[in-house]
Amino acid sequence: MSRPGAWRRHALQVYGIGVYAFLYLPIVVLVALSFNSNEKGALWTGFTFRWYELLWQNDMVWEAARNSLQIAGATTIASTVLGTAAALGLRGANNRTLSLANPVLLLPIVLPEIVMAVSLLGLFGSMKFELGFATVWFSHVVFSISYVVVVVRARLAGMDRSLEEAAADLGATPWVTFWKVTLPQLWPAVLSGALLVLTLSIDDYLITSFVSGVGNTTLPLQIYGMVRKKITPEINAVCTLLLVATTAMTALSWLIERSASRLTEPKKS
Repeated sequence: MSRPGAWRRHALQVYGIGVYAFLYLPIVVLVALSFNSNEKGALWTGFTFRWYELLWQNDMVWEAARNSLQIAGATTIASTVLGTAAALGLRGANNRTLSLANPVLLLPIVLPEIVMAVSLLGLFGSMKFELGFATVWFSHVVFSISYVVVVVRARLAGMDRSLEEAAADLGATPWVTFWKVTLPQLWPAVLSGALLVLTLSIDDYLITSFVSGVGNTTLPLQIYGMVRKKITPEINAVCTLLLVATTAMTALSWLIERSASRLTEPKKS
């Protein structure tokens, strides 16, 4: 005889499996079809690497990938520096300052992308900026800084300030204290935030499509252009490689942050 409430737990387990299947089964199908020899449909006719070979010879895809990496690299550097500086600046802020700063920092995270895209396009238009690499870079930095601030502030909240106070007592300047004491403790969060920003920048489509202009096609824009023409297994191959890259960066970011959290946890006696 089953225990009371056991059927509810089983029902919730089945429901959870169904939700995960709904979310991830399309991705599994996409990856599988990237190795399908059938060019015209979803019917499996055999295993092949043909679409990856064609992708390797597609200059337009590689040009778009180069643009994405350049923009993402520049965005990561700027967002990481500015976001880390903002987190450190808010470390000792009073409640009134935090009450004003927190909504501003969280706004790019919660604001719908279409709203941000239209507002940035209007800003560039009013300032007579020519759309190009600089406008895409600036737009990516705007929505990426908040993620770095959130990650770094979480790390700062769990850091022991006694080492910094000891360094100051021993005569170290604030700059030396930062480089020798604060940053070594903070670097896992900084690196984690940088990887997160890199992933977000490479994957962004909506905002980029509004502010990219001509000749700055990124990989997501290139994929969308290919889909509009014709859906082929080559598109599945591009998406699979992008999926692998972003998943690896996200997983690495999570592992770094988790390992840093374990190091700061108090040891049990």
